Amino acid sequence: MLCFPQVATKTQITAEQYLRMTFEHDAEFVHGEIVERAMPDYIHGRLEGLLFARFDSLRQSHQLYPSVEVRLNLGPDVYRIPDVSVFAAPPHQTVPDTPPLIAIEILSKDDRHSDLMQKLEEYLAWGVANIWVVDPITKRFSAYTHLGLQNVSSFSLPDYSFELTPSDLFNDL
Repeated sequence: MLCFPQVATKTQITAEQYLRMTFEHDAEFVHGEIVERAMPDYIHGRLEGLLFARFDSLRQSHQLYPSVEVRLNLGPDVYRIPDVSVFAAPPHQTVPDTPPLIAIEILSKDDRHSDLMQKLEEYLAWGVANIWVVDPITKRFSAYTHLGLQNVSSFSLPDYSFELTPSDLFNDL
């Protein structure tokens, strides 16, 4: 009798099917597969709120439009959900298909480095001008560019007179 090892297969779905689905905690969609996101803890959620509040306070003076956990259409078969997105103009679609000015990812304990790097590279290829990563454990900021992921001493937007240091953010926890 021959025995064959069982091979795990992933179910492929279409983008249209994904967009009609509901999730207990929203999931991303990458090349036909549902990609689960880590459930945020209190610190993660608090950081999202603090970042949103910082950018929302600039809405009137600088025309910045932040959103928390909004689904973005990066391409025909890629939908990602940054923790915080900041748009230079209000999106005209419920699922924006133009890059935000900023995409911010807040690291979770369950995040895999390879998955994070793939997502950051997708943001860069899509045209997101500012890709920022907040690490609540080390209390460090990183920025992702064509040079890769690098620690930075602050997040800044010179055209908007905006600068945020880790102490500015983490002192408000």
